[in-house]
Amino acid sequence: MSNLGDFHIHTPFCPHGTTDSLSQYAEKACALGLTAISFTEHAPLPNGFIDPTPDQDSGMSPDQVDAYIQAVQAIKETYKNRLTIHLGFEVDYIEGFEEDISHFLDTYGDVIDDAILSVHMLKDHTGKFHCLDFSSEAFGELVTVFGSVEAVYHAYFQTIERSVCSDLGKFKPSRIGHITLVEKFKKVYPYTYSQAMMQQIDCLLSLIKKEGYSLDVNTAGLFKPHCGTLYPNPTVLKLAKEKQIPLRLGSDAHQASDVGRRFQLSLIE
Repeated sequence: MSNLGDFHIHTPFCPHGTTDSLSQYAEKACALGLTAISFTEHAPLPNGFIDPTPDQDSGMSPDQVDAYIQAVQAIKETYKNRLTIHLGFEVDYIEGFEEDISHFLDTYGDVIDDAILSVHMLKDHTGKFHCLDFSSEAFGELVTVFGSVEAVYHAYFQTIERSVCSDLGKFKPSRIGHITLVEKFKKVYPYTYSQAMMQQIDCLLSLIKKEGYSLDVNTAGLFKPHCGTLYPNPTVLKLAKEKQIPLRLGSDAHQASDVGRRFQLSLIE
């Protein structure tokens, strides 16, 4: 795996992850021959936003951010001769909370090496937020609220478009996370992309290219029982390559054993 890196890795600071240490993740990366990794922990959710998940564990606690930064800075130093380690965050784009997201990024931007901008939360017509990827049952509720599977997909890609266009300040993440995460439960809620949906995605990818963003090529979907494909799926990945959008591999590991899972250089070439 020479010259490969894993640029989407979580840590023991993730409230819905494992207690595997940062060094365990780093050692796994070294064992695989990776040259670089990014720790991209879920940033705290914006002030005033109510996490819709049952355990309200979608992001790290604000009072842990400084400890997280110190821990990653320490591990960077420990492994500096063996592995390039980036300190980063996976930042949730949540519609209507741009000011608070910007404040977080401005506060910590000087120490951030790498960051991902992701959509996990969708806002319905009443203003209520739903977690897109929590469970198949919760996704079913989304389908009911939005009226159809296609309507959920449309809302998801529309929200990603808003994230790309949003003004989050000079430290805004430049990589879009798992762009087809909406497919996580597609074996339970199947959907064949319509021509209109593919046109929406094509326009979104053109916007991503125009604005200079890269894409997270996320292998986690391969291991989700109701998905089984990459995020982005092969069709969307092919379109991204045709548009020459920069691509970076990420395992989305929440435990050390998942680092570098199913990585192939061909996925991003």
